Amino acid sequence: MLIRKKPPRPHAPGEPLLFNDHPLPVTRRQMISAGLLSGPAIVMAPAWLAALLKSPRATAGAPLTLDPDIAALLGATQCNVASASSKIPFICFDLAGGANLVGSEVLVGVQGGQSNFLSTAGYGKLGVPGNMVPSATANVDASLGLLFHSDSAIMRGIKTKATTAATAAGTNGAVFCAMSQNDTQSNPHNPMYGIAMAGAQGLLLTLAGTESSVSGGNSMAPMSLINPALQPTTINQPSDAVGLVNTGGAIADPVSVAILESQARISGASTPYQSGNPSSIGGALSAPNGPTPGVTLLPDPTADASLKNQVRCAYVKSANTTVKFGNPAALDPTQDPLITGGATPIFTAMDFQDGDVSKTATVMKLVLDGFAGAGTITMGGYDYHDGTRATGEMRNFKAGQMIGAVLEYAQRRGTPVMIYVFSDGSLSSTGMADNSVDGRGKLGWQGDNSSVSSTFFLAYSPSGRPALRNGVAGRQIGYYTSDGSVVDTSSPVANSVPSLVEAVILNYMGLLGTANQFSTLFPMQGLGGASSLTGLTALNAIV
Repeated sequence: MLIRKKPPRPHAPGEPLLFNDHPLPVTRRQMISAGLLSGPAIVMAPAWLAALLKSPRATAGAPLTLDPDIAALLGATQCNVASASSKIPFICFDLAGGANLVGSEVLVGVQGGQSNFLSTAGYGKLGVPGNMVPSATANVDASLGLLFHSDSAIMRGIKTKATTAATAAGTNGAVFCAMSQNDTQSNPHNPMYGIAMAGAQGLLLTLAGTESSVSGGNSMAPMSLINPALQPTTINQPSDAVGLVNTGGAIADPVSVAILESQARISGASTPYQSGNPSSIGGALSAPNGPTPGVTLLPDPTADASLKNQVRCAYVKSANTTVKFGNPAALDPTQDPLITGGATPIFTAMDFQDGDVSKTATVMKLVLDGFAGAGTITMGGYDYHDGTRATGEMRNFKAGQMIGAVLEYAQRRGTPVMIYVFSDGSLSSTGMADNSVDGRGKLGWQGDNSSVSSTFFLAYSPSGRPALRNGVAGRQIGYYTSDGSVVDTSSPVANSVPSLVEAVILNYMGLLGTANQFSTLFPMQGLGGASSLTGLTALNAIV
């Protein structure tokens, strides 16, 4: 009896990916990689924030200000409430499952840079057929500074959203040739905590993300960088962002502000707090009432005073937020004319029915408007080695659209941005062309392959394309063998995901102009001395 094997078929965007050589998805991470779940958005903030900011009503009137004694507590030595946002917003895209990001997408080469091309067999391993191999005269797109394959699905997606000529003209980037394990959350890819340490901050939040995880994404954050004070609050759609500062109307409610100020005074008075001095924190809770002693929260006087100051600062921050963000529409991407308005909107009202669009627009507005310092956007379903090329092309194209939306919004706002794109591992080709419309004649994907994985970043500046620090070769950190595998000794990041994260942070600081402070801020870094750090920093400062 003849048994015919079913030919591979493409999977539409959003369709789950289930393979015989993979276990059935059980964990949340496995379900996201397979496309069975779409990652909800989260914002990193204290858990009590949303509850404290909600008010049952709003009152019309003149713009509110905090009472002087409460305003005096906003400073860095007291409650440390941010008065300015990041000079350079940061957003990373976590493509869960092991996406192809190079060869067919961002170009990679042997030692010497992107333009020192691989062999035909090497590009074939990365999904590029012989008739599409890049060369000095063909199949190269340099419109974003960083070199892409001219038929890159990510690049094509970017161009559908980044439609203004100035967007591409102000963009540059670099690629990290760096291996990571396939289909595992143990890759500590997420740089968010380090980015915050390097200076990212928002007026409302420090970090934003799309997964209710410690990192805010699918992949982990390096343990040495995690700050447990940043706790995630879930955001699934624009209404959740609006709810962060919803006072019940278009202006702040003065009654709510007055109550919060009173709570601050009750919790710890409105006198300056001196660390280690228990007598510096007073208030109604601490003061005795006749024979009744004041409230003691902890037996140690210093710890008791510190805790009361934290409680007081919670009310101070909430009062300040209510005053400063009295109009919740300021956080709503659906009401932002730079996103949904004009002849060429980045997204239409109908687009917001797509979960990826909804969370991307919400997070990018929070970050680029300065409400959050940095954010992670997780997109699921990138474990797409189903034998076809069409599935991967469609999903990478969509990722490109989301990346392009962030670039275009940054250009329209006139603000710089750094965008980092990574995935947990990668995959290699079948060697057989998929000649379907969506396959575009490229080679299909057959299985996971960590030796071909890489990551990349793009940086936009409204002042023009960021300049290369180490010449054109500096756009590529590390290099490949001619037959298409990462050389694991080609750079400090080539075979170490924690070092890769450090290099991303270093390049963020390079854009800020603070790269010379990297070793001081991260004394345990594994990237090497000053000469090595210079070689790993791709772009000059843009602020």
